[in-house]
Amino acid sequence: MDVQKERQLFLTAKDLFEKNMFKKAFMLFEEVINLNPQHVDAYFYMGNIFHIQGQLGKAIKAFQKVIELEPSHTDASISLSVIYNDIGKYEQAQKIFDNANKNVKDKDQGVKDPHINKKFSLKHFEIAEMYFSYNRFEEALFEYNKAIQLDPENLEIRLKIAKVYSKKGYFAKAFEELRSLKSEHPQYIPGLVALGLLHYGKGNAIEAQAEWQRALLKDPDNTELQMYLSLSQNATETNLTPL
Repeated sequence: MDVQKERQLFLTAKDLFEKNMFKKAFMLFEEVINLNPQHVDAYFYMGNIFHIQGQLGKAIKAFQKVIELEPSHTDASISLSVIYNDIGKYEQAQKIFDNANKNVKDKDQGVKDPHINKKFSLKHFEIAEMYFSYNRFEEALFEYNKAIQLDPENLEIRLKIAKVYSKKGYFAKAFEELRSLKSEHPQYIPGLVALGLLHYGKGNAIEAQAEWQRALLKDPDNTELQMYLSLSQNATETNLTPL
């Protein structure tokens, strides 16, 4: 086996992939596999190319090959789980995801790599969104909380948590979540918008306007804020969608 040639081909293919030159990249990844049929990363990138091109059956086979060669390959497991979820095979998706999650936790009490954590967070977020869409708020809240623990920088998750509290009628907890978000991230405009909507939904038009005006000072060109402020001037005749 020409190891040097294999390495050079793989690096070139990876560079082409990152430049979105998928057809040329794929051909080189195939060459890599011809040289080394056990090359895990080549199969993984080919799976991603299939996925991007919508060839889900071939993507599944490629990711399965990766996991066959390297059962602890977390990215391949997550990618496979996402595809199964997208095509409606929810039980298979959850099983693969749970196994990947377990593998991560079994390694030194969990991998601390932020890249991996964000991938798991995204998966929990997707599951939470599904639960939320069916008004299964307890399960949604559970998954949102998992997501935020894995990726604390994703502030949208905290908005979703507040929204679940609001939907369940726990308005005090919704206010607490949004006020905490405002205190920690005062420049985060969506948080101020959501806090204003929650105030407005509870009939507190003046408090809502105060939040939106505060946000508009930070983002004067925000048309959403301008609209809310304009409509709220006549609160008795206008209904905004509460949080």
